Amino acid sequence: MTEQNTTPPPGCPAHAGAVPLSGLQYQQTPSQLYRTLRREHGPVAPVLLDGDVPAWLVLGYSELSYVTAHDELFARDSRRWNQWENIPADWPLLPFVGYQPSVLFTEGEEHRRRAGVITHALGQVDQFELARDCAQIADRLISEFSGSGAAELMGAYVSALPMRAVVQLCGLPDLGADTQDFVDDLRISLDAAEGDDPVAAYVRVGERLQNLVKEKRERPGPDITSRMIHDPAGLSDEEIVQDLISVIAAAQQPTSNWICNTLRLLLTDERFALNVSGGRLSVGEALNEVLWLDTPTQNFIGRWAVRDIQLGGRQIRAGDCVVLGLAAANTDPQIWPESHVGAENAAHLSFSNGEHRCPYPAPLLADVMARTAVETLLDRLPDLVLAVEPEELTWRPSIWMRGLTSLPVSFTPVVQ
Repeated sequence: MTEQNTTPPPGCPAHAGAVPLSGLQYQQTPSQLYRTLRREHGPVAPVLLDGDVPAWLVLGYSELSYVTAHDELFARDSRRWNQWENIPADWPLLPFVGYQPSVLFTEGEEHRRRAGVITHALGQVDQFELARDCAQIADRLISEFSGSGAAELMGAYVSALPMRAVVQLCGLPDLGADTQDFVDDLRISLDAAEGDDPVAAYVRVGERLQNLVKEKRERPGPDITSRMIHDPAGLSDEEIVQDLISVIAAAQQPTSNWICNTLRLLLTDERFALNVSGGRLSVGEALNEVLWLDTPTQNFIGRWAVRDIQLGGRQIRAGDCVVLGLAAANTDPQIWPESHVGAENAAHLSFSNGEHRCPYPAPLLADVMARTAVETLLDRLPDLVLAVEPEELTWRPSIWMRGLTSLPVSFTPVVQ
């Protein structure tokens, strides 16, 4: 038996200089790390995922646009990965990388079929009705803490509103023990706290959605699930369940973080604090600025190279994992040479790009949820202020999502 050469080939991301995507700096001040990576490695940097698994992080706006626009070169099916033999069964990122029969991992005509069903279902959502429903959900949530004069908004408001809205859109009852259990399981499966069992919660989510699909086949309604069932594409129940999970997951945590990061900006930046109470325009500006500077999804894993190819001066090997650095690309100095991000510009990559971007209606619906959440809160509690110093706020320890651990506020109690 001959001895194998374990030295990585030139250009391999495991080569010396690869940067671990972990640590406090990445979690709390990722923009500084992006600048360092860009300065030392250019628009495509060799990085190490959990367990020192090699990958490439695309930092450049042009390079990321190219990757996401060329599915024939950078595909979504993770079974192409050349590192599977090195991935342990308990790898933390396995839930996001392991192949699943959902729209997220499909390619070509199959992806167009599955994504088309979601697009048609979301496209029939009445945005005015959604805004009304979100305002009602917001009012109920605010009423639960408005009399106390203080609240921790992440738990009491920010996370709850989009979750309740999206399960309602999918055809589950707005309230009730069954729906609340489903909401709790969704939270655990997407964002487990210490002591939670995300695997068991995910199984329960799948089972509840299977039952929902059966119910809607018998008694369809004006909801996303019923529209997906009766779409001419003829998806199977399993396909619908998998894609519903994708829709709900994409609508909940990113939208929650979008709301959270916008409220943080409004409460800490005097540019907005002076104007918010005087009009709604600044809320829209804040929402868009957050997508540029504190986008809810910082990085997305990923794409897999179909063949050997050059990208950003790097030799990418067939089967290499490419991580989409959405936050880094949005702040690329090549598009903002004077470090000034124009909040009125909507050419950010926060919803990705190309065939695998968020289906067209989704960003519009997320905007309705986020805008309604922020505006209703400010209307109901006009003297809302941060209850701690801005520098005391901490970001969740994640390289993938950008959101606060908590958002404590105070205000004049409202007598019910």
